Amino acid sequence: MPKDAAVDEFAGLVRTLKARDGRSYEALGRRLSVSASTLHRYCSGATVPEEFAVIDRLARLCGANEEERRALQAAWTEAERARRRAASPAPPPVPAMSAASESNPEPSAPEPGPGPAPDPSAPDLSAPEAPRARPRRGAPAPLLVTAAVALVVLALAALLGHPTRRASAPAPASPPPERTAASLPFTWSIGSQLWEGGCGHTYLVDRAPRAVAAPPVAADAGAWAGTHGAVHGGEALVRITVQGRSQSDAVVLHALHVRVVDRAAPLLWNAYRMDDGCGGAVTPRHFAVDLDRPRPLARPVDGLDASGAEVRKIPAVSFPYKVTSSDPEELLVFARTAACDCRWYLELEWSAGGRTGTVRITDGGKPFRTSGAKGRPAYVHDSAEGRWITDSDSGQTA
Repeated sequence: MPKDAAVDEFAGLVRTLKARDGRSYEALGRRLSVSASTLHRYCSGATVPEEFAVIDRLARLCGANEEERRALQAAWTEAERARRRAASPAPPPVPAMSAASESNPEPSAPEPGPGPAPDPSAPDLSAPEAPRARPRRGAPAPLLVTAAVALVVLALAALLGHPTRRASAPAPASPPPERTAASLPFTWSIGSQLWEGGCGHTYLVDRAPRAVAAPPVAADAGAWAGTHGAVHGGEALVRITVQGRSQSDAVVLHALHVRVVDRAAPLLWNAYRMDDGCGGAVTPRHFAVDLDRPRPLARPVDGLDASGAEVRKIPAVSFPYKVTSSDPEELLVFARTAACDCRWYLELEWSAGGRTGTVRITDGGKPFRTSGAKGRPAYVHDSAEGRWITDSDSGQTA
């Protein structure tokens, strides 16, 4: 990602926080559930995080006051806009129209044969005005006059906002359940395009290698995956950030459930690895989900910190768990499959102030999607040659 003044300013603020705290990248990354290399890329400006939550937690850990946090969020907003501008793919060229499609029909061209009469309940407002249209040969004059009057009335009603019923207009769709809960005592957000260690991931793409762009940085994975119609291959990582609305009234999280809504055979697409040689010494605590089981469970797993002389265990999240406005929590889910193309979502049970409920966690209103990648043709990107090479050339397998 090319450097930008907004990105440099944001990275400078993050470096200042890190220097003020004095702890190592490994120690801070362990508290934030990110790898040391990912945190280093935030500080260097090589990467801008997709969400502010992780930076807000860093600010709290480093003792930033409210004014500093507001300034940091403003800088992150500008840096994120710059990142999105840099990651936006160029619009595809508009194909040239043929001479036949650009030319207007000659007045002397043969008229179309008789066809069904237009439906007056579904007018085409982009067509020429009805009074100027020439009637077809043989059409009954009273019927044409009636249709013309109906078209004019409906067009005027639409322009003037008349409450005429539009038979073809569909009823407004109901918003997803999680979007209607404005009165929830907490907020939540997700990151669904995460890579293990900030660098390792596999996508399945239904394209030949020559039609696939080079791997993006992790922060731009969402745009890359959307452009290529990519599906998580073998494993999907989902981060759920939950934060209470009150500092004094805690919200209790009771359980995390997995719901598989569709199973199909694994996709027969090519597998593309995003590895770029980075990694970290910290494995964050997470919930492991085996999507191949008939009824998958979110099983809490301890994390490991191998950054020091001895490997230390990071205790797994244990329900029930409390969150407040000043003490948010990140729940990291590792969902794996080898035998299905699975579509799934999560449900989070909560209680607060005598209220209880369940919130559905989805990927922007749609189920998450993960497909097995075992045995698929696997490719890694050769940055020196600027092309994708096979696993046999690189020594890796899917």
